[in-house]
Amino acid sequence: MIFFNKDEQLENIGNGILDATWAAFPTLARNQIALTWVVYDPPVLVNTGGALTPKAFWDHPVRGFTYRGVERIYPASVVKLFYLVAVNEWLEKGMSQTSKELERALRDMIVDSSNDATSLVVDILSGTTSGPELPIGPFETWKYQRNIVNRYYQSLGWEEMETINVCQKTWGDGPYGRERAFAGELLDNRNMVTTNAIARLLHSIVGGVAVSSARSQAMMALLKRTLNDLPTDTEENQVTGFLGGGLAKNAQIWSKAGWTSQVRHDAAYIEIPEQRPYLLVVFTEGKVQAKSQAILPFVSQLVADAIANL
Repeated sequence: MIFFNKDEQLENIGNGILDATWAAFPTLARNQIALTWVVYDPPVLVNTGGALTPKAFWDHPVRGFTYRGVERIYPASVVKLFYLVAVNEWLEKGMSQTSKELERALRDMIVDSSNDATSLVVDILSGTTSGPELPIGPFETWKYQRNIVNRYYQSLGWEEMETINVCQKTWGDGPYGRERAFAGELLDNRNMVTTNAIARLLHSIVGGVAVSSARSQAMMALLKRTLNDLPTDTEENQVTGFLGGGLAKNAQIWSKAGWTSQVRHDAAYIEIPEQRPYLLVVFTEGKVQAKSQAILPFVSQLVADAIANL
């Protein structure tokens, strides 16, 4: 069972938004976009500072819309959300100890989307390190350890997590040595997630039930973006060209973007004054789409307009 209820009103609006997007961006193929949208109708049970028990939260129905939400897509830096939650689980359970370096790496991984910081986080999660290729025996052990994050998400029993793969570091130029061998000859062991899986993970954080309410709030603090006074010297502020780029300045957004030469993605929880809060995950694929700073803000603005008219 997917975690939200499909709904005729949102189906009609969602399909209309997609049609408008394809009309505005004719190079965007039908199979180059995936989207999951969850609306929080009153009474709103998210971003409450963790006021609910997990059972009360998961039992509360929410409605949503999805297009290609079960398709496995390379997530780029959006995968860092999975590592953020996993590290908090490890810390909560005493499987890892916090340190200044880990705190610095978590902040840089989420706030600045640093790949170098992510490398340390994955090392800490798995007890493995990058380096030269390994002999077969040690490499089998290394691979087993590296898959610990996958095993954690499988253990949650969420249908959305059954098909994902979240075991690889994120790179600037790509993997070398044992990391390249682990990715597979044809990169067939790359990270792969779905927009529904990302939506459920973000839903749990915003709901205050990811690991614990205190840890969910700490994760929310890292995900908070500003829509004002954005740095102009960088394209990588995770707002410009992403979902935050389609919002009015009075909106609030918590998000994690991802982009490469082949993909441009964003996952966000959004609050607009006097409107229902909502969660939106949009993935786009293809070289043209990856370069475009217009598609994600366009979709975001249409969704915000739809929310105002619900």
